[in-house]
Parts: sequence; C-alpha cells; structure tokens
Amino acid sequence: MDNLPDKTFAEDNVPTSERVLLILRIVAGYGRPVSASDLMRETGLNKSTLYRLLASLRRWGFVMETDALYSPGSACLQLSLNFDVVPLLTLHGYDAMHQLNTLTQETVAITVVMQQEAVCISMIEPRQSLRCSFEKGRSLPLHSGATAKCLLAHLPATVSQPILQSQFGNMFERQTRIEELNRIRQQGYACTESEVDAGVWGISVPLLTQNQQLLGALTLMAPIVRAQDKHQQLIAATLSAADAIHQRLRSALTQESPAFSNQS
Repeated sequence: MDNLPDKTFAEDNVPTSERVLLILRIVAGYGRPVSASDLMRETGLNKSTLYRLLASLRRWGFVMETDALYSPGSACLQLSLNFDVVPLLTLHGYDAMHQLNTLTQETVAITVVMQQEAVCISMIEPRQSLRCSFEKGRSLPLHSGATAKCLLAHLPATVSQPILQSQFGNMFERQTRIEELNRIRQQGYACTESEVDAGVWGISVPLLTQNQQLLGALTLMAPIVRAQDKHQQLIAATLSAADAIHQRLRSALTQESPAFSNQS
C-alpha cells in the first residue's frame, strides 16, 4: 500500500466504535482487492473481530468479497457518486485541459455523471468554436457519443445495467451495446463520429480514482474534416492530458486522513 503507513494498528489502540471505519479506510485505500490476512496485518485486529466487522460491512454493501478478496462495495460507490467531484475535477483538470486545447486547437470538456445523465462541468473552446450539443452545465443522456459511452463503460454494473435496460428493451441490442462498452473499457477510451452531432468526431477518456472508480471523463471534440487525418495524434494527446489529470488527482485523493496522520 503506497498511501498508508507501514506500521500496523494495535487492536487496543483503536476504539471499538472506530474499528469498522479503520477496515473500510484500508479497503478503500488499498489500491487493489485485499485479503483477510493483509487486513489483519494492516489493522492489527484479531481474526474473529475482523471477520465479524467484515460481515457487517458486506451486509450493508460497503464491502464486497470476490475469491476471498475484499474491495469497496456498492454503498461506497454510491457515496463516491454523490460526492461533489465538480470542484475537484475543475481544479485539478484545468491545466491539462488548457494545454490540450492549446496543443490541438479543439474543444475540450470534462463531464461527470449526475442522476444517470452526462453533465458537462468544464469546457474550453478554440477560437473557431464547434457547434455541438455540449455546453457547460448542460446534461445529456448516457446513450450516444464518445462521452456517454466512456462514462457508461466505466460505471459499475449495479449502476449501468438499469440504464442499459431502460435504453434497450431488446436484449440483443442491449448485449451488443454491452460488448461495445467492454471494448471501450479494455482500450481505455471511446471514439465516435456523428453520433450526437453530425460532422463531429470525439474521443473521451475516463478519469478514475486509484481504485478505478469513475470520477468523470475528459473529452476532445473536433469537426470530422479537421480530425480525419490525425485521429491517432488527437487520441494520444487526450490520453496524455488525462494522465496528467490523474497524477494531480492521485496527489489530492490519497492525502492521509487525520486518523492515519495522528498514528504516524
């Protein structure tokens, strides 16, 4: 664990009322699914206490278990989705957005998911503005276009499945879209042409926490006629900008909590 102290916590040093929070904090900050033995080492809790608290966390949806490994559950995800990430992404995304806009002279935006829709929270336009449906503060369905597909591809199944079921009554069409979203998730970005606005090409890259939980998406949009001969260049530039945002976010999101700072 890069973002937690090396020392473990003696069980007697952690108040009983805070032990469940200690487990949750470690599971959330571990960076990958964690085993019970690792949790015992990190927390200093005995086996029976640890499993009892893990059972409570699982029952309430804060932790999920897969192949004897523990990771944040759906309740944690709902908290993260409800957390106001707008100032976070706006603050830590602006420099990279500005550099991407300067480099490409194309429209750049950051979008988040709110109430099962894509909402643009920040946008930088070139001198030759692009006529498109995106504008700051506007929401669009999570259906078509690079941004919507990128966001939907990186939402957890518990969130994305109801959206897909509402969009596609036909199970074969829904499965086709699921397969497309899987490909997007595997390659790390989405590209589309004229799906939302005619004549517009777009690339969208997810902005994720270290635990791979979705925060939002960085999108570059350009007229097809300007983008057609430089797709790979624009994709590479957008991926690089997203990486720069991730580095800024990593620093912001892995700050130690007061409980951990006090233990050091």
